[in-house]
Amino acid sequence: MSNVLVSIALSPEGEISPSSRELIAAASRVGTPVAVLVTSRPLRGDVVAELGLLGAEYILAAHCDDAETLLLTPQVEALCSAVQQFQASAVILACSADGREVAARLAVRTRGGLIADAVDLRLSDGRILATHSVFGGSYLAESTVEDGLPVITIRQGSIEDSAGPVTPEMSVAEVCFGRSTSAVVESSRAMSASPRPELRTAERVVSGGRGLGSKENFALVEQLADALGAAVGASRAAVDAGFVTRGAQVGQTGVSVAPNLYVALGISGAIQHRAGMQTAKTIVAINSDPNAPIFDVADFGVVGDVFTVVPELIEAIRSRRG
Repeated sequence: MSNVLVSIALSPEGEISPSSRELIAAASRVGTPVAVLVTSRPLRGDVVAELGLLGAEYILAAHCDDAETLLLTPQVEALCSAVQQFQASAVILACSADGREVAARLAVRTRGGLIADAVDLRLSDGRILATHSVFGGSYLAESTVEDGLPVITIRQGSIEDSAGPVTPEMSVAEVCFGRSTSAVVESSRAMSASPRPELRTAERVVSGGRGLGSKENFALVEQLADALGAAVGASRAAVDAGFVTRGAQVGQTGVSVAPNLYVALGISGAIQHRAGMQTAKTIVAINSDPNAPIFDVADFGVVGDVFTVVPELIEAIRSRRG
């Protein structure tokens, strides 16, 4: 099978990103996964082992002393070099802020074609077809690159399975870059006081809508999220009403999520909200309006008052855990 490059992001601590599993899994469906990383330090043995367990058959560790200060330029250069070295048939990246930026620059550099926000990949007659969830998840569409290198970003949380474990082969390369480049001159990391999972990559999400009525009542969403070990989300209406910060907004103009479990509390289910959560594996909706559109996409629906149902649900979860 042809080689498919997978751009693997590293944290400042040297850990691979949570999206690595699904990116490698997506690559394995259409070719041989080749993990490409950029680091200023030697790659740790446990990182190599983890990538092997995830199914990366080859690992290219591109070394750059200024990897942390140059804004994505080393990643673009490393992928450009790897495209030639491995005669890659495609490049796969996470559909994150950095991933989209690198993908766009790489597509221009390689004269390839950009496919954004895919939720699945498959081969058909030797051509890679990408699946997209469109119109609020009401339809699935496929796209392909007719001419040139396919550069594909994958929606985080959309790929369930994993590629089988392998023993990877590893090589090291130096990353060279031009003189004209953007650089970080100062940085600081915002420390999160919340122990909850990050919304975009969480396996469980509890979201609240305008039906909660107030910022004080929105605490019910947080209580259920903590009982489930879930991230907290919200509809745009709840955000606009000031119940929660904009970073929690799920939907077309917010964060797109695809968790194993999505619980919607007091959310009517407007098309803009469903566009950001309809690909969740299991959707549970609790709403007092039996005609709320959210029930059209819910796997399980409870018609009732959230202030009655949710406290009982939280108590039941806690009692089962002893």
